[in-house]
Amino acid sequence: MNQPLSDAEVRAVDKGALAPRDVVTHRRVLNIALPIVISNATVPILGAVDTGVVGQMGLAAPIGAVGLGAIILSALYWIFGFLRMGTVGLTAQAAGNDDHAEVAALLTRGLLIGAGAGALVVLLQVPLFWLAFKASPGSPEVEGLARQYMAIRIWSAPAAISIYAITGWLIAQERTRAVLVIQVWMNGLNIVLDLWFVLGLDWGVQGVAVATFLAEWSGALLGLWFCRAAFALPDWRNWVQVFDRPRWVHMMSVNTDILIRSMLLEAMFVSFMFLGSGLGDVTLAANQVLLQFLMITAFALDGFAFAAEAIVGRALGARQRAVLRRGAVLTSGWGLVICVAMAVGFAIGGGAIIDLMAKAENVRAIAREYLPYMVAAPLAGCAAWMLDGIFIGATRSRDMRNMMLVSFAVYVASVLVLLPLLGNHGLWLALLISFVTRGITLGLRYPALEAAAD
Repeated sequence: MNQPLSDAEVRAVDKGALAPRDVVTHRRVLNIALPIVISNATVPILGAVDTGVVGQMGLAAPIGAVGLGAIILSALYWIFGFLRMGTVGLTAQAAGNDDHAEVAALLTRGLLIGAGAGALVVLLQVPLFWLAFKASPGSPEVEGLARQYMAIRIWSAPAAISIYAITGWLIAQERTRAVLVIQVWMNGLNIVLDLWFVLGLDWGVQGVAVATFLAEWSGALLGLWFCRAAFALPDWRNWVQVFDRPRWVHMMSVNTDILIRSMLLEAMFVSFMFLGSGLGDVTLAANQVLLQFLMITAFALDGFAFAAEAIVGRALGARQRAVLRRGAVLTSGWGLVICVAMAVGFAIGGGAIIDLMAKAENVRAIAREYLPYMVAAPLAGCAAWMLDGIFIGATRSRDMRNMMLVSFAVYVASVLVLLPLLGNHGLWLALLISFVTRGITLGLRYPALEAAAD
């Protein structure tokens, strides 16, 4: 294992005296994190433009159709989000170990999985759409338009899912500015085409779908262009290594564990909304507004969690325990700063945010009643969110899965006890308790993760 670096060596990295992987500075963390934070900020803009453009048609059904279709496809593609997380950890470790052949092979494996999964989604679109509309029924008019929208967008599934692999591969090499460019290009092109196809050519809902289809394929092609250095070498098509059975088994094991963890997390939030619906329409609406506070926090924190993934993975691959620890500490420190800032911001401006998102006075009043939970949420969830990034980088996916199982069980037990006693207060407390539980349980597993770098 490499010896810990002195303060002088730490300062020297900014002057190019040390290889970037050998030291972790605040500049390195911010260089990785800030492009992701900016990238995330562009996501809600696209949704707003999609809604605004179809809203100009003067009818309610097209707005509902685009919203419903987008939610269904996003949920379907989200299932394959494990591909990004798994690719980051494995690629970062291979890069840290100077295994350039494996770095290239991982890109090819990720693209094969993304293209194969996308092709499978296209082939199964009829039963998938049927199940989706059974679970989320709309009026005949809305469902008909949503089907038209989805029938077009589904053909970009191979591109949309492959982008998970591409972005994971780029993040692992700390090339988050490329990820930002991909995101800005996709969203910017989508917005321009939305305006042209819907307002200019009067294509309606189908115009929104075609715009997204073209944007997703162009985003995937742009991502491949950013990976061109890998394709310039023969390693990416070394089929013996690409299809090496032990490596495939390991990659699928990591991805399966992450998928289970993610499905449990999704089940927690879905059940939260379902249970909230039983407390009345106003409470349900207030909870939906407040959940946006969690989304804002997650978007802001993602960049530093991604930085942890890249730095920890690379340090583990290089067997640099001191670098791994410093990476975990610095990224988590920045994560804590963000969470404290979010808590303070919500305490001061939470009422204004609620007023911006909800016009009904009764919804505003209920949301304000539960606003203190949003002030507490970033602090309660900070450890869990940052440790997720650390464990993803180290590909300790089994620990992530097991600790999520524990947290989910604690959530269920808390709901059973607190919901009957405290109503919606009990529901929010159960969610925050699950955050704290995940942070504690993952924290207890951290020493074993760090020891793996010896």
